[in-house]
Amino acid sequence: MKKTLKIWTLAVLILFLFPILLQLLPAKESDSSSVMLKQKAYIVYASNVLEAPKPTSDKKVLLHFTHSEEAYEPITLATGGKVAVSHKTENISKLGEKLQLQFAAYGIETDILPVDIQKIMAKKGIPYHRSYKAIRPYLQQTLADKTYDIVLDIHRDSLTADRTTVTVDGERYAKVAFVIGKEHKNYTKNYDVAKGLTKQMEARVPGITRNIIVKGGAGVDGKYNQDLHPGFVLVELGGIGNNEEELNRTIAVIAEAAASSFTEE
Repeated sequence: MKKTLKIWTLAVLILFLFPILLQLLPAKESDSSSVMLKQKAYIVYASNVLEAPKPTSDKKVLLHFTHSEEAYEPITLATGGKVAVSHKTENISKLGEKLQLQFAAYGIETDILPVDIQKIMAKKGIPYHRSYKAIRPYLQQTLADKTYDIVLDIHRDSLTADRTTVTVDGERYAKVAFVIGKEHKNYTKNYDVAKGLTKQMEARVPGITRNIIVKGGAGVDGKYNQDLHPGFVLVELGGIGNNEEELNRTIAVIAEAAASSFTEE
């Protein structure tokens, strides 16, 4: 009787402990899923990569920031303790290297125009509304020295976060609006590039883009220097209330979308 009781006690103990022991064993992931997770982490957080891969594509992108001191309130609050929409250091230009690394993940060479036009204008006493005219000679020289497939002028919109944020599968993204100036004869080529990027971005994250904004007439620039290159697009990346994580996710989508649009050419 005692022997039978011991056997049953041991059996119950084994049944009780088995699920616990099973969970302690190391889970074995398939190689493919592991690679996918690593790739996704790299793409979204490429800003943490210390050294970008060497270019493997013949495509080239030029980035610049006409309004380089535009800032995001959550970022200035987190770094300096004050809410600001314009900042000397914690501003939109800091996103340039992140986007550059994202393009590098696809083997695309990306240059950043080495000019902080806001500092030059402040030094020379040039008014803010002449930013596009002030940066134009630097763009002309750069585009004369090297051939690019796409030129992106990155800005921050003045809209609040409720209008510049979309949530998809539990992740929040800063929305993008492409702006095209129509006061030059070849503006439709710029528009086609914006339309292609919109299509690719929407295929990945539905709702991440707003309508393409076409501007002309009194009170606006009307060109935004886009007459200098058929692939020149102005990008409104999020608004004043978007935070760093939302911007990072969208930057990854922009790079992936551009890389895909190149393959469709």
